[in-house]
Amino acid sequence: MTGPLQGKVALVAGATRGAGRGIALELGAAGATVYVTGRSTRARRSEYDRPETIEDTADLVTAAGGKGIGVPVDHLDRSAVRDLVTRIADEQGRLDVLVNDIWGGEKLFEWNTPVWEHDLDNGLRLLRLAVETHAVTSHCALPLLLSRPGGLVVEVTDGTADYNRDTYRVNFFYDLAKASVLRMAFALGHELGPRGATAVALTPGWMRSEIMLEAYGVREDDWRRALEREPHFAISETPRYTGRAVAALAADPGVARFNGRSLSSGGLAREYGFTDLDGSRPDAWRYLVEVQDAGKPADTTGYR
Repeated sequence: MTGPLQGKVALVAGATRGAGRGIALELGAAGATVYVTGRSTRARRSEYDRPETIEDTADLVTAAGGKGIGVPVDHLDRSAVRDLVTRIADEQGRLDVLVNDIWGGEKLFEWNTPVWEHDLDNGLRLLRLAVETHAVTSHCALPLLLSRPGGLVVEVTDGTADYNRDTYRVNFFYDLAKASVLRMAFALGHELGPRGATAVALTPGWMRSEIMLEAYGVREDDWRRALEREPHFAISETPRYTGRAVAALAADPGVARFNGRSLSSGGLAREYGFTDLDGSRPDAWRYLVEVQDAGKPADTTGYR
């Protein structure tokens, strides 16, 4: 059997863990060749000092049915990104999907801390990792993506355009980073649309990443134990849910209708009919507005 993305080539920038890994796996499950990049390798950990590696992600992509290719890349290093794109062009001759999922900010932001009290070096480093890396990668990779019609760019962020417009997110630096990525997709839509490609912003919901599970002291197989501490965590989703959203977009011949728009995993699940790994269909951003932010008791009835 061949998947809907057989013969397609994707680059998932920032695929060591979390949403990037989930996206890479689902693109692989759909049959794509997926280049996965990051700074954490089996030989050397990044400043995160975590066990997940790009080699692990590449192996998981291959096991899922695609072809995973891990490449160590710091996306602030322009020459390294150029070399990556040259390699993809030499080895594949095409790039069909670019996913900008680089983040790197978990250890750099301070919750509810005003800009004048926040560590300035950490805040500026966060912006470089979360925003500049996306710009560098797009600058280097888009000529290859545009060499064939129908390319797709996915800018992964936190929060929909509607939600982030009206909601202060964590602090000055975090808010600016996530809003900037949303705007990137909007701007890229204007630049790519007339040239035969599509750009979208995509947000997961409350995602059960490796770091999130660890923060709650749970595993994926017993994540509901975290509800004792945070009942609203019941709306959470796996990284593969976001991956299925990207795979659905990449396989959709009519994806251009979303050009420049802000999308969510839950919204696309309704659009395309896919589910999370447990068969549910969480719609976190509707839940956040209508239940959590409204101060109502946790109840996911009608939201997953």
